[in-house]
Amino acid sequence: MVYSDPTTSTSQCTINDIIHYVGVGLHSGHSVSMNLYPAAPNTGICFVRKDVDPEHAVIQASWHNVVDTRLCTVLGNDHGVTISTVEHLLAAIRSCGVDNLLIELSGDEVPILDGSCLPLVDMIKKGGVVSQRLPRFCIWIERQIEVRQGERYAVLSPSSVPRITVDIDFPNATIGSQCVSVEMIDNVFEKEIAPARTFGFADELDQLREQGLALGGSTRNAVLVSDDGVVNDEGLRFSDEFARHKILDCLGDLALAGAPIFGHLFTHKPGHRLNNALLRELFSHQDAWSRLSYQEINRRIEQEESNCAAQKYTVTYLGN
Repeated sequence: MVYSDPTTSTSQCTINDIIHYVGVGLHSGHSVSMNLYPAAPNTGICFVRKDVDPEHAVIQASWHNVVDTRLCTVLGNDHGVTISTVEHLLAAIRSCGVDNLLIELSGDEVPILDGSCLPLVDMIKKGGVVSQRLPRFCIWIERQIEVRQGERYAVLSPSSVPRITVDIDFPNATIGSQCVSVEMIDNVFEKEIAPARTFGFADELDQLREQGLALGGSTRNAVLVSDDGVVNDEGLRFSDEFARHKILDCLGDLALAGAPIFGHLFTHKPGHRLNNALLRELFSHQDAWSRLSYQEINRRIEQEESNCAAQKYTVTYLGN
């Protein structure tokens, strides 16, 4: 199998037209204006705060710029300027195959929309994605990397097809134990993961709001869970929507690697802190990954399949 996903290109990509949206921040509760602009090759994903000094306004979307992981991923720069709740937008950008983008915000938080990233995916696809001239590179996992935080753990293993497997276990009976595994190819993310909404617990709301969190949260932009079940009138979009949303978060956090990752992420009780720790561990080991073009990846996949076919033939022959 040669890797070919209709949402990606062997060349770097950006959006075709400006995208504008005004919404509310999940944690701040503030109205935020957001503009997405096309960007030149090798720009990467850059956030720009329009409400601060222009000399201090730029924050690169990178794992080493993560400054907080409480309930969301927060990016910051050397001037103390931050952008929070970036993971849903980054998941949408990655799933649409966009490499270079300028994100202009009027405040310190990305709008939450409906709590999923499907509206963002729809906006990007409607505006269009265009190929650029320079080659697109990916991160190929060469050997297994693992991080643990108490009973939580994340393992990134070699795989010729990008895959995320999430295993969650909550004491709340409505959620309980759920495990979902998806390959990040052929628009699977858009159909099976992007609609999954963020969620929270009714008995934690007061405490969170006392801490200045979840001030913009409601059943219009999150699944609210009580001891009696799901509070939202419309119920769940999937029976395992909670685990699916965790996959969404994982993809958004892994997008901070700066390139698509070719590997299999298996994570038990995932969270933003664990995801960032995994990237820090990965990039601290130069032998654990390679930066490859899509052409190089396809050659590796073809070679692996050729080797597997030869081994299968040999086994069959010896068996006779």
